[in-house]
Amino acid sequence: MSNSILGESKLVGFVATRDQARAKVFYRDALGLRLISEDQFAIVFDANGTTLRVSPVRELVPAQYTVLGWEVVDIAAAVAAMSRAGVTFEHYGFPTQDAQGIWSAPGGTKVAWFKDPDGNVLSIAQH
Repeated sequence: MSNSILGESKLVGFVATRDQARAKVFYRDALGLRLISEDQFAIVFDANGTTLRVSPVRELVPAQYTVLGWEVVDIAAAVAAMSRAGVTFEHYGFPTQDAQGIWSAPGGTKVAWFKDPDGNVLSIAQH
């Protein structure tokens, strides 16, 4: 192992849910992640080589910031496809956020935010 300790280790993402069945449908069907397994501890997805564990909790207070994000090649096409799959994009009133919810950052990055069924804030970005 190198001096970076975790720099060469595989990352696993976690997000909480109060309703495993609803979360499974959202992450699998609306977002298109491949379901790997599920049990009472988590629903496990393959997010393009990164493991995402959606873990059940009794109580959940969603963070008011992004907890998971994906980089996409064409954000307009991704927003359109995700919208057709039932995903609703958030509008925060930023001056450079368009009608589809895509915000253009000063440096050129484009970001769109959406929430999972538990209110976790997720995003897609085109750099």
